[in-house]
Amino acid sequence: MNKLSKKKLFISRPVKILLITTGTLFICIGIAGIFIPILPTTPFLLISAALYARSSKRFYDWLLNNRIFGRFIKDYREGKGIPLRIKIITIALLWITMGFSFFFATGIFWIRAMLVLIAIGVTIHIVKIRPKDKRKIILSD
Repeated sequence: MNKLSKKKLFISRPVKILLITTGTLFICIGIAGIFIPILPTTPFLLISAALYARSSKRFYDWLLNNRIFGRFIKDYREGKGIPLRIKIITIALLWITMGFSFFFATGIFWIRAMLVLIAIGVTIHIVKIRPKDKRKIILSD
């Protein structure tokens, strides 16, 4: 082990407060992502975990051991995937929400085009995530 790895990384108090505040903001955005189909949850929780890991062991441990948010992070880190049923529901809600926004919320062409591109991109991302294998879930839980 070298000298640098033995030393604790010093972070000034203002930087620590900024990292914790930003991590908490990303958790709030992640929570919104649970209810808003076009807003992803896991990436924001991963950012929060990274910010907390650099600023507060207590917040980091809380996030990873949280019964709601911890599962998102652990499943992602372990490459467990998403249950097929959740993928189908997510994509359906995404397109319903985008369709409603496309037809009723705006008449501006470039915004409509952007909505369609976002929906396509999110759909591709969700489809590429491998579905969870139920047999592994039963064995591991």
